[in-house]
Amino acid sequence: MATVRQIAKDDLEELHEAFNKVDLDSNGYISNSELGDLFREANVSLPGYKIREIVENLMTEGDKDKDCRISFDEFVSIVQDLKSSHVAKTFRMAINRREGICAIGGTSLQSSEGTQHSYSEEEKYAFVNWINKALESDPDCNSLLPMDPNTDALFKAVDNGIVLCKMINLSVPDTIDERTINKKKLTAFTIQENLNLALNSASAIGCHVVNIGAQDLREGKPHLVLGLLWQIIKIGLFADIELSKNEALVALLRDGESLEDLMKLSPEELLLRWANYHLENAGCQKINNFHSDIKDSRAYYHLLNQIAPKGIKEGEPCIDINMWGLNEKDDLKRAEGMLQEADKLGCRQFVTPADVVQGNPKLNLAFVANLFNKYPALQKPDNQDIDWSLLEGETREERTFRNWMNSQGVNPAVNHLYSDLEDSLVILQLYEKIKVPVDWNKVNKPPYPKLGANMKKLENCNYAVDLGKDRAKFSLVGIDGKDLNDGNSTLTLALVWQLMRRYTLNVLEELGDGQKVNDDIIVKWVNKTLREAEKKTTIQSFKDKNLSSSLPVLDLIDAIQPNSVNYDLVKTGVLSDEDKQENAKYAVSMARKIGARVYALPEDLVEVKSKMVMTVFACLMGRGMKRV
Repeated sequence: MATVRQIAKDDLEELHEAFNKVDLDSNGYISNSELGDLFREANVSLPGYKIREIVENLMTEGDKDKDCRISFDEFVSIVQDLKSSHVAKTFRMAINRREGICAIGGTSLQSSEGTQHSYSEEEKYAFVNWINKALESDPDCNSLLPMDPNTDALFKAVDNGIVLCKMINLSVPDTIDERTINKKKLTAFTIQENLNLALNSASAIGCHVVNIGAQDLREGKPHLVLGLLWQIIKIGLFADIELSKNEALVALLRDGESLEDLMKLSPEELLLRWANYHLENAGCQKINNFHSDIKDSRAYYHLLNQIAPKGIKEGEPCIDINMWGLNEKDDLKRAEGMLQEADKLGCRQFVTPADVVQGNPKLNLAFVANLFNKYPALQKPDNQDIDWSLLEGETREERTFRNWMNSQGVNPAVNHLYSDLEDSLVILQLYEKIKVPVDWNKVNKPPYPKLGANMKKLENCNYAVDLGKDRAKFSLVGIDGKDLNDGNSTLTLALVWQLMRRYTLNVLEELGDGQKVNDDIIVKWVNKTLREAEKKTTIQSFKDKNLSSSLPVLDLIDAIQPNSVNYDLVKTGVLSDEDKQENAKYAVSMARKIGARVYALPEDLVEVKSKMVMTVFACLMGRGMKRV
């Protein structure tokens, strides 16, 4: 991990993009077969023996821990060690060719370190068409849409923040209070507010935006715009690919598998299993991925035929999928025929025939996710042996913690709070975020051996608890590694909360020249700031029941940025539950709009959840201390 910290932030973001293009199965590691596929598909002008030599070279030199895979840290080392060599240049060329990458030159589109960035024309084309369709009836976007996917209109359209805010609300409804989006007579200042609102809201739903600033979006930097849009779109596409929201997914259970096993699968893994479930019912060969295995479109034809409505249910249309394309010898023509059939289902989004034939992993994943969301074609099994109570969805607190973790860029991403922390790798990454050093030589990394895998994970969990007690000085009485490994919800949340709290307070301490911050100091600062702005509200503590109105939060926002709050929209007097909810929605979005990275939800204010309330005021204090 030390290697990563030596690299400029802009470069690190670029390396993450490159790594993800090679790591096709998104397991956080690169295998030699993935490297081989990369070079073969990129049509690099080198003889076969030379490509094999490069792959062997990269695996031999890069695989420091000799686990036959390359982690992200090892990937960074490869790029650093080989930066000027012919091997490295060939490697970069292959990555760029995989997705029709455009290189960007010129000072306005380069980082301060002079890094040349790249972006995918295919992604731009796909995202433009998706946004055009998603926002076509939104009157606030009439002047911006439809965009021409063959131009750079997208990078101009996002520069005022409105489209980004709208897309965030489409992916996670009600994240942004529409009343806080500046829509008319936009100035440089109100555009900046919109971009603040978009970025801080994106972070709150789990997007990694650490290296993206409002100015980057204002300038329409393609690689950053596309990176942010993909995260937002993906969160929306994956929202319902989860057992607690779609119990029919239980139909994908295999013999000898428990419900807990199925619940541990990521959305990507569930999508692959879903596709294979239908392919198996069609008597077809299963696929292992959404890139090399779907290039001939045959699997897609059979999948479409299986999920298309048959007109059996009352009011259900019958949509016939024409399978003639299976006889077509040309791959591109076969792909076009398949997409024409997908269009009958209203699902011709994200991929072109070329994207299918080239096996673009990101866009094909999006294509399949959209198919699932519109036509899952699954029947909830009538099985008395299934304990349906296990399918309760995550709590608000769990979702907030998970989104915070993902916004920090942990790898792999956290889909299920407890099962994804059972080896503590994510927790150890978060320790580094709060400046607690981690000795990565002591950490066991996947792939774990089949025999003794859980012991390796348990050792990591023990180390994570030891770090919390000895180095972070957390209160972890009665918590040991086994609790994390077992997914004990109460004790895991106790540790995760202290990580998030320390992260929040660290920001304040950096702004205050290292002065220690606690709850009392934050409360005193809040009341002092309110008093100096001649506001009438005060707070006693983060448990103060008067906070349920959100009025102290709104007053503090207006004190930090005078005249920012439209008090005509604020409910006062005797408040109903609905009034309190409206105030809280407005307060959370306004906090994000003035630049506070708030992760709490409106319900946390209404119900006065003291932990989350503390983070709101701490973030606002941080914003207030930044005033010039």
